[in-house]
Amino acid sequence: QVQLVESGGGLVQAGVSLRLSCAASGRTFSSYGMGWFRQAPGKEREFVAAINWRGDSTYYADSVKGRFTISRDNAKNTVYLQMNLLKPEDTAVYHCAAAPRYATYAVAYDYWGQGTQVTVSS
Repeated sequence: QVQLVESGGGLVQAGVSLRLSCAASGRTFSSYGMGWFRQAPGKEREFVAAINWRGDSTYYADSVKGRFTISRDNAKNTVYLQMNLLKPEDTAVYHCAAAPRYATYAVAYDYWGQGTQVTVSS
């Protein structure tokens, strides 16, 4: 069993940066691919970014590519989402998730955090 807890969300102005963290509990964190997803009000869950277990392969949604960076520190059992040049369209609840293998789609992920709210004002 893997538990994931997101943190770092908040209310920020457009154009600034924010870093989300996802702390994992469990002894097998290093074996999991990790992803970030988001869900805005009235919208379906959307893929944001993914990283493999070694941290040497990443993939991003077109909407965030060039602005967001996913990374992980397996020694700290933590995955990060660095969000730069934030836009109001980025407003959503952000969830981290863990998958047995590297993936970019939600059904591949077995464990999910409760989410952290990111609100970007114009």
